[in-house]
Amino acid sequence: MSDDEIILSELSDDELVLQMHDDLYDGLREEIEEGVNILITRGWTPYDALTKALVAGMTIVGADFRDGILFVPEVLLAANAMKGGMAILKPLLIATGAPRMGKMVIGTVKGDIHDIGKNLVGMMMEGAGFEVRDLGINNSVDAYLAALEADQPDILGMSALLTTTMPYMKVVIDTLKEKGMREDYIVLVGGAPLNEEFGRAIGADAYCRDAAVAVETAKTLMARKHNQVSAA
Repeated sequence: MSDDEIILSELSDDELVLQMHDDLYDGLREEIEEGVNILITRGWTPYDALTKALVAGMTIVGADFRDGILFVPEVLLAANAMKGGMAILKPLLIATGAPRMGKMVIGTVKGDIHDIGKNLVGMMMEGAGFEVRDLGINNSVDAYLAALEADQPDILGMSALLTTTMPYMKVVIDTLKEKGMREDYIVLVGGAPLNEEFGRAIGADAYCRDAAVAVETAKTLMARKHNQVSAA
C-alpha cells in the first residue's frame, strides 16, 4: 500500500530522482511526466533533469535488459515512460541549446518490415540522450541518403530481420563508399540473423546484438570520434 502514498512533490530532489528511476523501471509514464515537471519548477535545468533523472534511470533499465533481468515488453514500457518525460524536456532543451550526445538516423532496410528491435534501439538511444530520426521500415538506399543529407547525423543505424534482406545493408554501405561519404558516419547494424562477422564483412563499424549494446557501442564510438577530431 505504501507505494500509493508516495507524493512526488513532497520528496526532496535526491529522493525524487531515485523515485523517478524506480518509476521509469516500472514504466509509469504519468509519474515520470509529473516528476519532470516538479524538477523544472524547482529550477532544475532541462539538461540536468534529462541526464540525472531520465538517462540515469534508463541506464539501469539497459543494464538489466542486457543481463536478462528485464525483457522487451518491460523495456518498451520504460521507454514509453521516458518518452513522456522527453516530450516535456525536448522544447526546453532546444531553447537552452543543451549539449546532445549525438544524432542518429535509423531504419529497417528495403524489403524488410520488422521494426520492434529497431524501435527499441531508437527509444534506448533517445534514453541515452541522442537525437534520433526513425525512418521506419523498408528503406531504399535513396531514403537513407536523403535522411543523411537532411539530418547530418553522426550515426546511421540499419536493421534487418530476414536473411534475404541482410545483403541490402552492404548495398547502402557500398553506395556511401562510392560517394566518398562512408567516413562521415558511424554505421551500426543489427537484427537477429546478423553477427559480428557479417558486420565486418559488409564494412559496418559495429554489429549490435541488442538495444543496450547499441547504446554502449554508440557512446564508445562517438567518444573515439570526438578524440580523433580534437587530436586533428
